[in-house]
Amino acid sequence: MTDIINRLRSKKGDEGFTLIELLVVVVIIGVLVAIAVPVYLNYRKGAADKSAQSDVRGAVSAVEQFYTENGNAYPKTVTKTNDGQAGNDSITLQTSLGVDSTQKITLSDKTQLAVVSSANSYLICATNSGGSGKWYKYDSSTGGSVKAASGTLSATTCS
Repeated sequence: MTDIINRLRSKKGDEGFTLIELLVVVVIIGVLVAIAVPVYLNYRKGAADKSAQSDVRGAVSAVEQFYTENGNAYPKTVTKTNDGQAGNDSITLQTSLGVDSTQKITLSDKTQLAVVSSANSYLICATNSGGSGKWYKYDSSTGGSVKAASGTLSATTCS
């Protein structure tokens, strides 16, 4: 029995990891994190940009519905930013006399959106402060889809 115990004790010397092996594992984990963090941040910016685009698309539908419900008149020009405060997560469209309608535009978190109306057309533009800084614009006079605007737009004129 003592021979078996002595043999087990003599084999105990090669248990565990060496310091070099542990350092290699830590370096590999560090490299993977260094690759993953920038990719993750770019995904977040892209998601914020997509939310601004989505808000513009939703606003187009709301303005078109407002137009048909209010005698072929576009809503009053309005701009708003959802800064996380209560009541800033939507825009209620108003007639030119300032009367609220049933049409609302929902704003994503950190999105600034503007609806600029004229007699015959309207512009909608939006950006998200968590995104890349791009503005997205829809022009009813040309129609089409929501496009990324070149440069920085004014939230009061969408130009």
